[in-house]
Amino acid sequence: MSQSRRRKGPVNGWVILDKPLGLGSTPALGKVRWVLGAAKGGHGGTLDPLATGILPLAFGEATKALPHIVDATKTYRFTLRFGIETTTLDGEGTAVAQSPARPDDTAITAALAGFVGDIAQVPPAFSALKVAGARAYDLARAGQAVDLAARTVTIEALRLVERPDADHAVFEVICGKGTYVRALGRDLALTLGTVGHLAALRRTRVGPFTEEQAVALDRVTKMVELADVLRHSPPPDGVLLPVETALDDIPARAVTEAEALALKQGRALHALPGTGDWHDGSAVRLMAPQGLVALGRYDGPLIRPVRVFNLF
Repeated sequence: MSQSRRRKGPVNGWVILDKPLGLGSTPALGKVRWVLGAAKGGHGGTLDPLATGILPLAFGEATKALPHIVDATKTYRFTLRFGIETTTLDGEGTAVAQSPARPDDTAITAALAGFVGDIAQVPPAFSALKVAGARAYDLARAGQAVDLAARTVTIEALRLVERPDADHAVFEVICGKGTYVRALGRDLALTLGTVGHLAALRRTRVGPFTEEQAVALDRVTKMVELADVLRHSPPPDGVLLPVETALDDIPARAVTEAEALALKQGRALHALPGTGDWHDGSAVRLMAPQGLVALGRYDGPLIRPVRVFNLF
């Protein structure tokens, strides 16, 4: 499959990748971008190499919607291994603390309420956060002490899913931007009088994107190869989702072709009263007959364009 053939037309949209174990988020983006022949791409929230699950990949005009996805609520399922804490707080690191204590289900369930809401969380030393201009994980790998300040993160829900054995417990968490699930596992184990690390981590939802929309890396490659053989352009449905898919949770407002042109020129529209449940600052998805025009915000009597999409 030649690169020139894949580059016949612009690539605008989303691939909701089911990221495999062992592959980093940036290399995963690079692989799919190459397969699609996309000139521009980005991902909606890093997943560690040892994590699997939903990694939203934006291409072309879809990259303009990345801030909405990066800020979105996310759902994870994780397995906490009690009794051993590691340098990385997952299975990749080396043991730094051990404990014979194993909490029972009653103790675990009772402790969960203390981790719901706005909580203070110290990020892992092995994280991409910067310390004096350097990545924390680079300093940690070099054996330097990493002192990261606690940050406030939001946990919407946390529940015990199953208990395979005394050493392991499986949880589901719904959390906001900036939450480190590895740190959550560390802190939960300490609260339960032991230590622990994540034995498995899977992201099952990012904003409007769910596992039902996710596709495996090899399926992306095979479907794009088939489209190339059949000379389809752009890639077939099921691989590349429309740009507006990321904004499905934002109320939509229809605009005329004249209004669409005004929005593309950066001009605001008049918001007619009684045309929906809105207030100052609320977002609106502006749709012309041809498709998505812009993401806007209400500002008094006006709708101001925040992101304009050049899709037609």
